[in-house]
Amino acid sequence: MNTNTIEREIAIEAPVERVWSLITQAEHLGTWFGDAGANIDLRPGGALEVRWDGHTLIGTVDAVEPTSRFTFRWHQLDTPAGADLTEQNSTLVEFTLTSEGDTTHVRLVESGFGSLALPAEQQVAMHADHSGGWPVELGHLKDHAAVVAA
Repeated sequence: MNTNTIEREIAIEAPVERVWSLITQAEHLGTWFGDAGANIDLRPGGALEVRWDGHTLIGTVDAVEPTSRFTFRWHQLDTPAGADLTEQNSTLVEFTLTSEGDTTHVRLVESGFGSLALPAEQQVAMHADHSGGWPVELGHLKDHAAVVAA
């Protein structure tokens, strides 16, 4: 079993431009992925913050290719405020969007668990936790797309 990478796909009945905005705009990201808001500076190197259930995801935007690809790194270890994101303390999340008529196919890949500065059993446990979480979060994205005005 690969415990370094998670891959998930989902089809959403919405145009690619709308799904792109749901993934990259703070007002939407902070609703379907977080439940207490988000901030995003949508440019490579820009800051990303998503809040939910008393937790805060802190990350950095890695790549922005409008309507097709969005990637970010997010902290996985306790690190000092302002610390750089590296392969030893963060994982890379990549959303790839492809359009097929009014349906958008979203492919999510999260990678880098094997590079984290953690014992192997903790890397595997984190991978398992995220593997179970992404189907839930992608379901929230699909549900959110169904209720957001076109």
